[in-house]
Amino acid sequence: MTDTDQSMNLLDHLDEFRKRIMIVLGAFIVFFIASFVYVKDIYDWFVKDLDMQLTVLGPMDIIYVYFMLAGVIAIALTIPVIILQIWLFVKPALTKREQRLTLAYIPASLILFLTGLSFGYFVVMPLVLNFLFGLGGEMFTMMFTTDKYFSFVLRMTIPFSILFEMPLVVMFLTSLGIVTPKAMQKNRKYAFFFIVVISVLISPPDFISDVLVIIPLIFLYEVSIVLSAIVYRKKRKREQQQELE
Repeated sequence: MTDTDQSMNLLDHLDEFRKRIMIVLGAFIVFFIASFVYVKDIYDWFVKDLDMQLTVLGPMDIIYVYFMLAGVIAIALTIPVIILQIWLFVKPALTKREQRLTLAYIPASLILFLTGLSFGYFVVMPLVLNFLFGLGGEMFTMMFTTDKYFSFVLRMTIPFSILFEMPLVVMFLTSLGIVTPKAMQKNRKYAFFFIVVISVLISPPDFISDVLVIIPLIFLYEVSIVLSAIVYRKKRKREQQQELE
């Protein structure tokens, strides 16, 4: 391939990349506008279970909260578009088999992402809130500002949406040969220690809350080992067939 051909190929890739970026930005803008239009309904849904009314410290805080809510919802809705555009960008470099395999990751990653968000919002966050209310209810007048509350919601949900992607990440790293099920089994005690530390840090300091957070994360790690073993066996079998050919 000549230098001219390489330059044209690079320009084609850059043009394709720009196209994917524009699609993602367009989707984000559409979702942001739609979220902003319904931001009051979104706000009401998030605070419907609170026993208090949130406060703001200044007029500009209202705009900040509106933009923050609309932005977070728009990002969440744009994630499927991002994943799809990444897949379409790398698709030409993949074999037919790799295309089918990676395409299966898209719905799985979305399901795990939403499961993590739901676990953080419906399980972990109520535990933490109830603990904090019980801790300071008799000593302090409880009054939350809107921006502080929604920052708290994000801290209680986003980490779990990322942690719940662990099985897919492990499968991908296994297919690249970076991770093996044997290594995961060997380092299980270190992984469990890390999981316990993270769970204790993000959950209230009582045994039941810690257990409710630790068990799902340990279960995810064990599922990751099983999935890694499946991917590893298929990878080894494919490599052996290629050697015979």
